[in-house]
Amino acid sequence: MSATKNVGEKIATIRQQKSITVEELAERCGFTTGTMAKIEENETIPSLGHLIKVARALGVRLGTFLDDMDHLGPIVTRSGDVKKGTSFSNKNSTSNHNLDFFPMASDKSGRHMEPFIIDINPTVETDFAQSSHEGEEFIYVLNGKIEIKYGKSVYTLSEGDSIYYDSVVDHHVHAAEDSPAKILAVVYASF
Repeated sequence: MSATKNVGEKIATIRQQKSITVEELAERCGFTTGTMAKIEENETIPSLGHLIKVARALGVRLGTFLDDMDHLGPIVTRSGDVKKGTSFSNKNSTSNHNLDFFPMASDKSGRHMEPFIIDINPTVETDFAQSSHEGEEFIYVLNGKIEIKYGKSVYTLSEGDSIYYDSVVDHHVHAAEDSPAKILAVVYASF
C-alpha cells in the first residue's frame, strides 16, 4: 500500500482486496452506504470510533489505515521527525477538523497500541457529540488545557495532568478556554 494514500483510499483499497462492496462494509459497520462512500472519498473525516468499526469489519488493525511501512524491530521517532497523520472528527462522521493527529509509531508492525501527539484546536462548538469504541485510552497534556466529557462527568486537565479511561464509555476530548492544546494520547483497541 502506498505511503501517499490517505485513510479513505486505504479503506477502499482493503475493502476491494477483500471483495467487499461498499454496501456490505457499511452494513457491517452500522453506517449508511452514503456515509461509507463519503469516508472512502474523503468527503467525511471519520471519528476514531467509526474508524475502529471499519477496522474491525475489515479484519485489520486500526493502525493499518495510518501505516506507512512496517518494521518488526523498535521504532524510534526523533524530535522534529513527526509526520502529520490524519485528522479525525469528534462527531459521528462529520467533517470537524479540530484534532490533528501525528502518529508516533506508524511504521511498527503488529502493534496493539496507537500513540499519537494530537494538536487540539479550539472550536465554537459547545454541544459536543460523544463517541465510544472498544479499548482504552491514555492522555497526557503536553501544553494547554483540555476538557474531557466522559459519560456524564467532565474533567479539566492542564499541562502535566493525565487521564486513563475505558473508551467504551461515551467520551469527547476538546480544548478548554478557547485556547489550543497539545496532548500525547495512546489508544489501545482490544481486537
